[in-house]
Amino acid sequence: MESLEKRVAKLEFHQSLLMEMVDEAKKPFYSLIIRADLTKEEVDAFLSFCQELAEQYEQQKAEGLTIFTPLLVQFAGMLHPNLPLEQTVDAMLAQQMFVPLMTELKTLIRTVS
Repeated sequence: MESLEKRVAKLEFHQSLLMEMVDEAKKPFYSLIIRADLTKEEVDAFLSFCQELAEQYEQQKAEGLTIFTPLLVQFAGMLHPNLPLEQTVDAMLAQQMFVPLMTELKTLIRTVS
């Protein structure tokens, strides 16, 4: 039986080959997650937070608020350090994830930049 180190090295090599096969244009967020080396728990927590933020956005919008900068600050503050802000928002938009929220965040990023 192979040693654990050899098996891990082989899995890492196979993962790198699979990443080369993946069309980043189709699943840019997943590709970003893999390249950032995030765990399932980190991704689950991030997506859960995004869901909460999306609900806050919809509620605030329904209440007539028009300034959503605090949501951008919250999003940027909770973002994993290996995930670049603008690239993450773009990747999530491309993958149709939390579209209303990500569209608003993208607009805010452009305004702030």
